[in-house]
Amino acid sequence: MTEKKLERRGLGRGLSALMAEVSAAPSDTVQTRGQVQRIGIEQLVPNPNQPRRHFDETALAELAASIREKGVIQPLIVRPKSELFEIVAGERRWRAAQRAQVHELPVVVREFTDTEVLEIGIIENIQRTDLNPIEEASGYRSLIERFGHTQEKLAEAMGKSRSHIANLMRLLSLPDEVQVLLRDGKLSTGHARALITAEDPAMLARKVVLEGLSVRQTEALLKAPNSKPAARKKPRSEKDADTRGLESDLSAVLDMKVEIDHGDDGKGTMTIRYLSMEQLDRLCAIIGTPFSKRGIGEEH
Repeated sequence: MTEKKLERRGLGRGLSALMAEVSAAPSDTVQTRGQVQRIGIEQLVPNPNQPRRHFDETALAELAASIREKGVIQPLIVRPKSELFEIVAGERRWRAAQRAQVHELPVVVREFTDTEVLEIGIIENIQRTDLNPIEEASGYRSLIERFGHTQEKLAEAMGKSRSHIANLMRLLSLPDEVQVLLRDGKLSTGHARALITAEDPAMLARKVVLEGLSVRQTEALLKAPNSKPAARKKPRSEKDADTRGLESDLSAVLDMKVEIDHGDDGKGTMTIRYLSMEQLDRLCAIIGTPFSKRGIGEEH
């Protein structure tokens, strides 16, 4: 059986159990596997398959300052790796501790397979408070596609609503350009959700950022993305009294439905609706252009 099939089937201990592995362990110093113990920082090595590749320098500096003052409060989760220990969860604390020149760290030793280590790495990233919507959505997608979890199971284990997970994952259907704007904080999640159904999300996203539009303004823009405000057709109820009066007078004279759409620039259109060829013939006679000799409406 291939590794891919094993991943798709899901892990035997279940997602909730793996979530518990990432949670803080009780603070003690018993030197036993499964409980907290202190290990020299030089004995710890990072996971080469860690899903998280970027560590914010400013955030690391702030964490290092906190560690100098209070120490590392939450133990790292590690697994045995030859004569060393590989970090399963807590690499950011390990990096900050090196900056703070801490010599030992509290750890909890667990036995994990390579597949479980990768899954826990994704879970830990999702739990980060500074995660942007695209990173969080990508984490959910990985857990579903690589490990066979469902949105319902994720929602239960993560303490989120299923709609929260579903709506975030929909953001991954946006073009890369829009995802970058969302990731960088130039667009909010509300903006991005509004752009999902747009014909050209990237173009509208650039307009939203350039003009500083609110989510509500963005939603209004999507209703008429190709219309210019000055030439936009006015609803019937918005026509002024003079226009409505002229429509009524022309309809009475012609005995046909007449609609006038008058733009703010002085230009507009007039539509005359006829219901039969006889009405069209009468209209042509009124304007001096009989249609009967043109063969309109005749079969050839």
